[in-house]
Amino acid sequence: MKQQLVFWFFIGSLSFSSQLQARTAPVDTTRTVNQSTPGPVAAESNRPVFRPTAFIVPATLLTAGLLVQGSVSRQVRGEVLRQFPDFRSPVDNYLQLTPSVVMLGLGAAGVKGKHGFGDQLALAVLANGLAQGLTYTLKYTVAYPRPDGNGHESFPSGHTSSAFTGATLLAKEYGGRSPWYAIAGYATATTVGGFRIIKNRHWLADVLFGAGIGIASTEAVYLAYPWLKHLVIRRKQTVLMPIYQGNWGGFCLTSVF
Repeated sequence: MKQQLVFWFFIGSLSFSSQLQARTAPVDTTRTVNQSTPGPVAAESNRPVFRPTAFIVPATLLTAGLLVQGSVSRQVRGEVLRQFPDFRSPVDNYLQLTPSVVMLGLGAAGVKGKHGFGDQLALAVLANGLAQGLTYTLKYTVAYPRPDGNGHESFPSGHTSSAFTGATLLAKEYGGRSPWYAIAGYATATTVGGFRIIKNRHWLADVLFGAGIGIASTEAVYLAYPWLKHLVIRRKQTVLMPIYQGNWGGFCLTSVF
């Protein structure tokens, strides 16, 4: 968890720097403005348009996570423990970040995606911030015991939500370039979820619900991003700051309206 916080703190700082550079870039005052389109209408066009089809898969995963809670998850755990007794591996701790790292690495290398590298950084920070915020709010609100008895932060799986957030980012940015990016990202995320169950750190319900949170959070951020970006650029007194306290971290967006 500490490695994950340091990673997102780092890319969040880069994102904040890129926004400052964009704010100080010279403005082209020679651009022709369409006088027939009033300001409020232009602002209206940046508002998010809800697309239900984008949330079918995450809604299915979230529902499945709730349905298999209890006896089904216990049966799966029993069978997994019989097949993989005393399984130990740290691979899932690193694989959870792999899809996001690949996405940002491609952008940094100049491989053309759906957005430029600066926007990719911002999208990664927002999507992971939302996903992890929801995940850890539920963890400490529900306080469900882990299958190995070590702690009460089982539901939902933070590793899985992180991995599926990154997989969805990779798919949305580079899936149109080649479907193998999406396939590889979701295969990696699924592996992370499987490892969490095999290591006896999470129930099946935790993994399914975590996957749903990761995908839904990323879809929501992509839906709202054009409006958020327009809002931040318009406001002259807007600041995005990384924050860290105790064992958690995040970002604070302050805007004067």
